[in-house]
Amino acid sequence: MKRFRRHGHDSQRDKLKQDLYHFNKTVEHGFPHQPSSLGYSPSLELLAIGTRSGAIKLYGAPGVEFMGLHDENAAVTQIHFLPHQVELVTLLDDNSLHMWTLRAHQGLSELLEIGRFTLTGPPGALPCVTRVTAVLAHSSGELLLLGTEGGHVFVVEVPGFQELEKLNISVEDVQSSVPEEYIGRRSLECVEALQENPLNPRQVLIGYGRGLLVLWDLDRRCALQHFLGTQQLESVWWMEDGGSLLSSHSDGSYCHWTVSTDTAVQAEPDKQETPYGSFPCKAISKILQLPTRHGPPFLIFSGGMPRASFGDRHCISVIHSKTHVALDFTSRIIDFFIIREGAQHKGDPSALVVLVEEELVVVDLQSEGWPVIQTPYLVPLHCSAITCSHHVSSIPLKLWERILAAGQLQNTHYSRKPWPINGGQNLAPDPPQRDLLLTGHEDGTVRFWDASGVCLSPMYKLSTSGVFLTDADPNDNMNQGAEGEWPPFRKVGCFDPYSDDPRLGIQKIHLCKYSGYLTVAGTAGQILVMELNDEAAEQTVEPTVVDLLQGQEGFRWKGQARLDVRDEPVTFPPGFQPFALVQCQPPAVVTAIALHSEWKLVAFGTSHGFGLYDYQQKNSVLVRCTLNPNDQLALEGPLSRVKSIKKSLRQSFRRIRRSRVSMRKHQTNNAAKLQEINARLEAEALQEMELAPVQRKIEARSSDDSFTGLVRTLYFADTFLSDSSHNSPSLWAGTNGGAVYAFMLRVPPVERRMEDQVTAHPVKEIQLMHRAPVVGLVVLDGRGVPLPEPLEVAHDLARSPDMIGAHHLLVVSEEQFKLFTLPKVSSKTKLKLTATDGSRVRRVGVAWFGSVRVEDYGENNLVILTNQGDLHVISMPALKMQIHYPCIRKEDVSGIASCVFTKHGQGFYLISPSEFERFSLSARWLVEPRCLVEAPPRTHSSSHPDHTHRDQPDGAATEHRICREDTEEFENSARQVMEHALLNDEQVLQEIQKSLEGDQTVLLENNMKTKPSVGQVLSNGD
Repeated sequence: MKRFRRHGHDSQRDKLKQDLYHFNKTVEHGFPHQPSSLGYSPSLELLAIGTRSGAIKLYGAPGVEFMGLHDENAAVTQIHFLPHQVELVTLLDDNSLHMWTLRAHQGLSELLEIGRFTLTGPPGALPCVTRVTAVLAHSSGELLLLGTEGGHVFVVEVPGFQELEKLNISVEDVQSSVPEEYIGRRSLECVEALQENPLNPRQVLIGYGRGLLVLWDLDRRCALQHFLGTQQLESVWWMEDGGSLLSSHSDGSYCHWTVSTDTAVQAEPDKQETPYGSFPCKAISKILQLPTRHGPPFLIFSGGMPRASFGDRHCISVIHSKTHVALDFTSRIIDFFIIREGAQHKGDPSALVVLVEEELVVVDLQSEGWPVIQTPYLVPLHCSAITCSHHVSSIPLKLWERILAAGQLQNTHYSRKPWPINGGQNLAPDPPQRDLLLTGHEDGTVRFWDASGVCLSPMYKLSTSGVFLTDADPNDNMNQGAEGEWPPFRKVGCFDPYSDDPRLGIQKIHLCKYSGYLTVAGTAGQILVMELNDEAAEQTVEPTVVDLLQGQEGFRWKGQARLDVRDEPVTFPPGFQPFALVQCQPPAVVTAIALHSEWKLVAFGTSHGFGLYDYQQKNSVLVRCTLNPNDQLALEGPLSRVKSIKKSLRQSFRRIRRSRVSMRKHQTNNAAKLQEINARLEAEALQEMELAPVQRKIEARSSDDSFTGLVRTLYFADTFLSDSSHNSPSLWAGTNGGAVYAFMLRVPPVERRMEDQVTAHPVKEIQLMHRAPVVGLVVLDGRGVPLPEPLEVAHDLARSPDMIGAHHLLVVSEEQFKLFTLPKVSSKTKLKLTATDGSRVRRVGVAWFGSVRVEDYGENNLVILTNQGDLHVISMPALKMQIHYPCIRKEDVSGIASCVFTKHGQGFYLISPSEFERFSLSARWLVEPRCLVEAPPRTHSSSHPDHTHRDQPDGAATEHRICREDTEEFENSARQVMEHALLNDEQVLQEIQKSLEGDQTVLLENNMKTKPSVGQVLSNGD
């Protein structure tokens, strides 16, 4: 019989859902994966990074972040800001140019693509004729000069991307004025560099791959001077005085040239130097020289290392007076730039900003020793590979300050100078609470991050390797080269992907924010219990070995050996210091831990069983083996993964062969069984229809499946186990084979805690019929609310649990949610997740969702992530599906496995080895960038050849562009810029095979009233 629905109640619930739940992907934390280009605007003080996947990210002051994504899945090879404007141009490796702008909308800026352009040559021209290799954003802000692989230079007007054919510079025009004996039969090759005369913006320098440099006058359309280089050209730098040039070459040398219109041809450089000797050297890919007010200039270049001895080094050399340092990075250099002092950014060099493949490094050029400035964002999360993560919400102020103080003691080698990139305004409100994100790493470190706001800032780093004997040499100082070494190397950056011992890898983390106790578990079965100490301490950590097999015969561990513990005392710095150590035998990966700081107990589990450890008395309380006798894979360990893969492949092929044989056997009588099969399918379909729409039939699993004894979850609860009138401490464990074990604990009172021992007795055991892995356990009190965390009630941060009403146990398996009454453990209700389409629960958490309308109203819900990448929110204790959102691609297995939920409906997951994506399911709690970037003040200047100097290094205004004096004029102008660019972009797309001719200005005026909807808006990382 169908149930009648109360439509009024449903509509009211739908409105309430809108107040509670809202899905957003808010911000990306960490370092961009596979960066490919770098750009910087001195006037805006904004940094831009492009990636191989077509993403572009802008960063200013901490909290000022923007992200855009090109429609084309192509690498961003160059980024150029238009001088004194909020526009920038990107070049992709598919040879397309894209115009972006930071447009203000409702008081916030958003990154908007407003046009795209592909350079087209004459009909029948080779692709190299228009393949762009060099871009110059002219200081007028109105022109782009595009050097190509064929040696031509095209001039394009921006923002409309209209080619100005009269100003184009063909390679034939250049060759006609070069001495015949220099040209010979060789071509000039591609345009490697384009530079503007700092004293005359109507003169540009063109550098060709063969080594030729040509000074070209844009007004007179002729060459003024030629510099006949003989080595392959890499880069060019024009000195600020306008009278000399630097060119770097592929043989590791650089040359000085003098600019003089009196000399038409300079056959040889004034001076040629090879910084690192006469032996063959690698190319100097980029060079620049900047003056100082009182003293010699800074000479900075990348590359140039001796090829045979140091050809594998990634170096940038900094030379100033008698100081010469080769900054040695651990990954490939993408690009670098210099930040200068002063309002006009023409003072002394203050910082060197280097983008390498795995991190961003900023070097302070004004402090003694040139120390590194710590980055508030773009920190390489993957300095060692991330192996696990743990989020803790609402950190108490005292604990926060103690962690921060311990971290500051680790940062004494950093510069004290403030962060030099401060563009834009961060308009986001202050975070309502202090949140920590802890990441475990392959090298045995745990890193603490401030996850309260938009910036994921480093706070403190904890290393566990000091407890164990490893191959690392503690006296090995990686930061300083040997005295007198040449080249004078100095290691910079924190990216270090190598681990001294893979067994050190962190697998599980649990932090109690009220007591300051921290538990970390590793790859070789080690569990460390730590406490926060504000002073350094020297102590010996005594291990407790726990045999999880309990002496069972016939089992032989084939995996890794246990880590050796140091016998001598170890000095631990201020911060978290270990005082207890448990080592599991066999030393398998720890798969689950739970910490109860009020009872001073820690529970741990592996693929062989689980145990309970009293870290106050430092003894083992409980050991339970869960190993299936038929499970041989659990005895091989993580280092025997190849054997496991081979075995699984063999089993798969055998199943395929068996299925094919059975199909051949039954082909003769298939027709006779057709009706029987159809009838069975109809019966199954009717059975499916009787279930709720979200529920499907669950297939039972065999008890012989691999890793059935693996412990997936551990949970402490003070609840009713023996009878309904006496509550007691308990430990619950769920396994991969669908089994749930419950143990009653007797914890002595505080006054006798050190004398009497903790005891554990088995009380309950549940075996799920479908044997699906148990991934979560939650006990609900009499009000249907999850039990509070240890010490949460004692700190008056949570209501005392209801111990009068009946308690319930919620068992979350990969395929269903089942609610049991306590203490009888009888099934009350369940919700089945779709099983026949492959959907399985991968991550589960409990979150509190507050209403955006009613401040005091909120609900505790279950949040899950499936192997399909879908997020579900399920009510408790009714187990009703509330919302469902697709979040992660189902092919992104590592992203799904890395997901961690917060207590307030947010979450993090890895979108690359170096980046966390932050999302929110809560309508109230939302952390996202809210920032504003305004156009810099413009000054009237002329682009006439007699103009004396550019106003700023990134260009200046000309007489053709007016100053935007207020916000309203800026918004109108930005809107016109967008319309202008988009309309011209449509014209290009329609006539891509034709030359850009005709009066497009008339077309623009006729169509300016209609705003085309081309382009892609990505507001603050959405």
